[in-house]
Amino acid sequence: MADIIYQSLDISNLPDDIRDKLAELDLELSEGDITQKGYEKKRTRLLAPYIAQQQSQAGGHLPRGPRGDSGSSRQHTRNRRTHRRVTHNEKRYHSEVRQEAVQQALAEMQNRPKPSLPMPSKRTSMMAKSPDRERHDLSSSSDEDSCAGDSELPPPPEMGSPPSRRPAAPHPRAHPHPLPQAHHPRDKKHTPREKTDIDLSDITHLPTYIQPDVTHTSAGARRGGALVADRVQCYSQPEDTGTGTGRWKVSAKIQQLLNTLKRPKRRPLPEFYEDDDIELELAANPKDPNAPKPEGGTMTPAVGEQLVVPAGLPRNLEAALQRYGTASFKANVATVLDPNGKLSNSLTYGKLLSRSLKIAYALLNKTFTSKSTSGGPLTGDSTLKPGDRVALVYPNNDPINFMCAFYGCLQAGVVPVPIEVPLTRRDAGLQQVGFLLGSCGIQYALTSDACLKGLPKTSSGDVVSFRGWPSLHWVSTEKLPRPPRDWIPPPRPAEDTPAHIEHTSAADGSAMGVIVTRASMLAHCRMLSVACNYTEGEHMVCVLDFKRETGLWHAVLASVLNGMHVIFIPYALMKVSPASWMHMITKYRASVAIVKSRDLHWGLLATRDHKEISLSSLRMLLVADGANPWSLSSCDQFLSVFQSKGVRGDAICPCACSSESMSVCVRRAGRGGSSAGRGVLSMSGLSYGVVRVDAENSLTSLTLQDCGQVMPSCVIVVVKMEGPAYLCKTDEVGEICVLSGATGSGYWGLPGLTNTVFRVRPLDADGEAIGEEHYVRSGLLGFLGPGGLVFVCGSRDGLMTVTGRKHNMDDIIATVLAVEPMKFIYRGRIAVFSVRVLRDERICIVAEQRPDCGEEESFQWMSRVLQAVDSIHQVGIYCLALVQPNYLPKTPLGGIHLSECKRRFLEGTLHPANVLMCPHTCVTNLPKPREIHSDVGPASVIVGNLVQGNRLASAQGRDMGYSDDSDAARKYQFISQILRWRAQSTSDHVIFTLLNSKGAATKVLTCAELHKKAERIGNLLLEKGRVNTGDHVALIFPPGLDLICAFYGCLYVGAVPVTIRPPHPQNLHTTLPTVRMIVDVSKATLVLSNQSVIKLLRSKEASNVIDSKAWPITLDTDDMPKKKLPILYRAPTAEMLAYLDFSVSTTGMLAGIKMSHAAVTSLCRSMKIACELYPSRHIALCLDPYCGLGFALWCLSSIYSGHHSILIPPSEVEINPALWLSAVSQYKVRDTFCSYGVMELCTKGLGSSVNQLKAKGINLACVRTCVVVAEERPRINLTNSFSKLFSALGLSPRAVSTSFGCRVNIAICLQGASSPEPSTVYVDLRALRNDRVSLVERGSPHSLCLMESGKLLPGVKVITANPETKGQCGDSHLGEIWVQSPHNASGYFTIYGDESDYADHFSAQLVTGNTGEVYARTGYLGFLRRTEISTTGTGDDTSLISRDSDTESLASACGSMGGLMTDTHDTHDAVFVVGALDETIMLRGMRYHPIDIENSVMRCHKKIAECAVFTWTNLLVVVVELDGNDSEALNLVPLVTNTVLEEHHLIVGVVVVVDPGVVPINSRGEKQRMHLRDGFLSDQIDAIYIAYNM
Repeated sequence: MADIIYQSLDISNLPDDIRDKLAELDLELSEGDITQKGYEKKRTRLLAPYIAQQQSQAGGHLPRGPRGDSGSSRQHTRNRRTHRRVTHNEKRYHSEVRQEAVQQALAEMQNRPKPSLPMPSKRTSMMAKSPDRERHDLSSSSDEDSCAGDSELPPPPEMGSPPSRRPAAPHPRAHPHPLPQAHHPRDKKHTPREKTDIDLSDITHLPTYIQPDVTHTSAGARRGGALVADRVQCYSQPEDTGTGTGRWKVSAKIQQLLNTLKRPKRRPLPEFYEDDDIELELAANPKDPNAPKPEGGTMTPAVGEQLVVPAGLPRNLEAALQRYGTASFKANVATVLDPNGKLSNSLTYGKLLSRSLKIAYALLNKTFTSKSTSGGPLTGDSTLKPGDRVALVYPNNDPINFMCAFYGCLQAGVVPVPIEVPLTRRDAGLQQVGFLLGSCGIQYALTSDACLKGLPKTSSGDVVSFRGWPSLHWVSTEKLPRPPRDWIPPPRPAEDTPAHIEHTSAADGSAMGVIVTRASMLAHCRMLSVACNYTEGEHMVCVLDFKRETGLWHAVLASVLNGMHVIFIPYALMKVSPASWMHMITKYRASVAIVKSRDLHWGLLATRDHKEISLSSLRMLLVADGANPWSLSSCDQFLSVFQSKGVRGDAICPCACSSESMSVCVRRAGRGGSSAGRGVLSMSGLSYGVVRVDAENSLTSLTLQDCGQVMPSCVIVVVKMEGPAYLCKTDEVGEICVLSGATGSGYWGLPGLTNTVFRVRPLDADGEAIGEEHYVRSGLLGFLGPGGLVFVCGSRDGLMTVTGRKHNMDDIIATVLAVEPMKFIYRGRIAVFSVRVLRDERICIVAEQRPDCGEEESFQWMSRVLQAVDSIHQVGIYCLALVQPNYLPKTPLGGIHLSECKRRFLEGTLHPANVLMCPHTCVTNLPKPREIHSDVGPASVIVGNLVQGNRLASAQGRDMGYSDDSDAARKYQFISQILRWRAQSTSDHVIFTLLNSKGAATKVLTCAELHKKAERIGNLLLEKGRVNTGDHVALIFPPGLDLICAFYGCLYVGAVPVTIRPPHPQNLHTTLPTVRMIVDVSKATLVLSNQSVIKLLRSKEASNVIDSKAWPITLDTDDMPKKKLPILYRAPTAEMLAYLDFSVSTTGMLAGIKMSHAAVTSLCRSMKIACELYPSRHIALCLDPYCGLGFALWCLSSIYSGHHSILIPPSEVEINPALWLSAVSQYKVRDTFCSYGVMELCTKGLGSSVNQLKAKGINLACVRTCVVVAEERPRINLTNSFSKLFSALGLSPRAVSTSFGCRVNIAICLQGASSPEPSTVYVDLRALRNDRVSLVERGSPHSLCLMESGKLLPGVKVITANPETKGQCGDSHLGEIWVQSPHNASGYFTIYGDESDYADHFSAQLVTGNTGEVYARTGYLGFLRRTEISTTGTGDDTSLISRDSDTESLASACGSMGGLMTDTHDTHDAVFVVGALDETIMLRGMRYHPIDIENSVMRCHKKIAECAVFTWTNLLVVVVELDGNDSEALNLVPLVTNTVLEEHHLIVGVVVVVDPGVVPINSRGEKQRMHLRDGFLSDQIDAIYIAYNM
């Protein structure tokens, strides 16, 4: 309603003062000095009286809408547009031509079929403003160079108050267009998302049943807090089974992304590239045959006019100060305005002379008091001598004290180093400034009283020690005593000694000090005096920083040499009153003004202040940044507006300069109209370094103005930007070099850089130097135009070379700002830089977005920016990021600190609010995709291996026939018989001990007690369960002795036990369905459990998930008959089924395997031989006892071998991380087994407690083998960390090893008791992607360290075969591991999925070679390597050799392993597991293993706690867990994309940032990537942020 009233109000009829206030209000809004809310409030207050008046005139009726009075509405709109005309031009580098070009380019884009970009998904907590954010909004600053004190940087998220990550109530994710709730019923946690205009008909629907895992019941998983049981099956199935987009939102977005990527690129991707660094480099810099080439002749140096020094000019600055300080001592040298525009302070020449002498005397005689930093006392000689360096630290509003100190240093012969005031210890670039101070040997910092009071102090009152700074004495230069009357300054130092050191920064942010000698300083002042025609008594207005470059040279040095008066305008005043500098020109009839193009632009906006301005006295308006290509429009607009106020066209004088070369050129005043030049150049030509004139109405043209003529007595040449300093051709862009007596002489303390920049000898076309003189590189890029005019089109620091073409940062900024800038971003708060990824530079844009800017608006704006830059510059943007207001690091004068911004971006500390990555469209130098040769068959491969002398991959463990006399159990075929025999022969032998979290033995079991309990359970099954032979019985017990008793009770009566992990009491809704599913799938006829679990299954909470009446008959082992079992069941044959083993593989496949009685005894016998297990041994087990090798060790091995097993449930280790190691030490355990989860818990939980454990007497020297039970590639980093950490407790590094088993064979490799240390190899990661194994040296590029997975168990034979062709592989190939063993599983009982895919898993045969043998396919890729071992050496003695003959007997090589090795050297075949075949990712024809990508991602940012990757429709999806605040989520997106691209040459399609604990982990500590994939695609993940890379 209010908007309609405002539109109807004719602003042109309002009083002038109200219109001025409205214009000022609009300016404040555009500059970001006021929030939208405050703007509307003030505007309403201003217009309220006139609205009321209009309504009373209209009789209280509202004005008609646009339809009713379209003409009137248009008139009002036109009036409003006219009124706000000036605020439409608020761009830092404004150009009408550029804005028209951008709008035209975008219009053309509209006509093309435009793919819709998928919006990123963001959690509500990330969108809601924190109280901290509100505070920043109020003080947001949009100006390019605002005063440092006006708006400080907000504290980083870890310092401030971050938004709450976990609201009390479930929070919906916010999206622009929520779908109606009624159409998509689902849990409160998963509220509907925004609409997507994608046709979902072609998306393949996933199965409606997500594969569960058998999770363990322990609480408090890794990284504290998240339940491990929550980490699998944590994505409950949505209730909606329809085809609405709610369920398939993620799928739709990926489909949308794929459709976007199908659009044809304007630049074709080069076809094939070798996977090599050199090839990547060449591909990043292709030679374009159509690129324009320079055609002109070699340039001739441009020579300035001869320097004729005016007769009356003082001979040097000291003489000038002496002359004017005595003859004109009452004349003002400087006047400074306060922030209110009032004249606050003036300095006369007399005062300047007397104060500078006071300071000179004080410096040389130490007659001052000083404050030290808190860093400690100063070292060395602290007296000052001529030639020593001191720091000048003065704020930007105190030029008077600065001038006194500067001239005081000159009088004393001390070298001043002006730097900015450090406001906080977190200032951007502060450490680099400290490096400069340290290298200059500075011990004293001169400052003013006010500044000294304002510096941060310690509690003792000393100035804080800034990071990286040397210890300093802080000295105030005010209120110093007079020097004695007879004291005279020391003699003037030699002309070649340093006069001052100017602080400058390199492109990477490193601080450097340019040495300016006394001769150079004086020569430069004379040049400026002549070129600018300065005369005594003139008034100069200066808006620039007086501590460096143009401000210092003109307003502090040349002005004093000529006896001028300078009026200084502080930045704080410019923000409040942008026209104040013009008022000072009017007031003092100033003839010279020194400004930047930004100041001209600001002056244009201050329309209210234009009335009383008269600029007719101005003969020279020096534009200090005239070298900036976009200063032209500011100059033109300023002239057109203020020509009526007396500004002449020939008064505007752009100049070009740099700290190294000082003033390069300046347009002479009075000659601008006749000799000023401008050129309309092709930006495409400039990108190739060539000058080409373009049509004025071209979309891709750049209009440049000249920067005037060469300085007097200077010579300028233009040399090539790269390589040797060859002279450029006349139509070629290069770096401007200067030969003059008025340049810097070098960088302080950096001789190498000094030679590169200050000692340049240009070469002609023949490679000969054009003279003996040394030129200085200016860092400016440009060319010489007609008439000796200098044109500058960029700077070396601002240059970005992308795919062989050069782009200027300022050009990109101008294009970005021409895309509706004021609606979305702050004008002066934008950074453009390039990062080097995959051998090429990639352009990144970071801008501060307005607080009222919505997600969808931001995303649309970013997509328009991409289109505009692509159209105008023909270059892609790699990353576009928007940050919150005031979050970009600032320079002390309020501008963007570019190098610090880039550093934070690369470190992941920038905290963007929105990110759009576009690697698909930018990266055109990916390596060659692999070509699969389908015509090469397995026979050809074998022949090739034989011809090349490669061994066919085959290996086997030692013969099972070997045994000792103590193996009496060998005569029994059934494990149940062995238990009965032990109960009779060694009835009192303790066989099991169960420990609790305190380390106390809660239960102890002897052979006889176990036998009796098993008999009673057998009776229970027969009497109450009515169990028949062969019935399946589900055993649902917590880890303990009851499970073992129940297992043997089932065997005693001929039942088939199925061990199942009980549901987690705090996570029933996900773990209970898993339990129920295994009960159903295993076809269990009854459930056996204890009282506590049965109570849980029948609880109200469990009944809400699964009906308690739906369970099979459930028997309680706590309520058993005490009868003796009449007869022990004996199976007719050992090949009959002993038990079922259900587990979820790492690929998320739930599979039950059948284990026969023969396989059980064979497995136990094999482990007994390998590990030398005897009844006298103590074995510590810290594993879950439900499946695989963990179950075999927990329930079977002790019965067969008779050793004492100490059982430690992993859930108890989570409560007490020292439990396992304490038990190992207490019982003097030689052999122990654990999982990766337990090892990680100990490594992280005990990292800082090793000394305390040592003090408690824990000693691990007894450990002979510590085996990690796993079904994956060995985690060598974790095992190494564990070994190193606990070596202080005596743990031998040789003890730690891994095992390997899988579904078809639960124990293939296991480190034996007398086995040598596990060997490691380094393989080429690039070769591995092509299924080749290439060994490299440690530390080689692209090397991957792999550890063997233990030694092959006795009786086990393995080969590697090609999984597609089933041909046997050679040693140098990666193949699927096939296994042949008496303890192979008999087959799958059931497998969840397409069973036809797994039909040959247990009956695979080779198609070449020995085709008669039958193997089981493990589903894991790996390779075999023969290793030579030394029985006495360490791991360093392990080397790899090749076998001499392919037909050599493997059995003979391995038969003497173990404790019987007699030779000094022996060989064995090491098995190296690389990864699961089903988990490998096939992209670009190459095979990637997820763990390799995940390891790279884990290294890229310290806040990434865990990571998992998978693919969908050829898009790589990376899920990262963020161990930090939600506000840090977007930091990870660019880093993850960069790292994967750089290390693996893959483009990440989607980055998903989630909370810790979301990546599902199974009981063995292995990631369940397929579960995660299913949860992601069915929209079941509560992600913090989902980024879709373009």
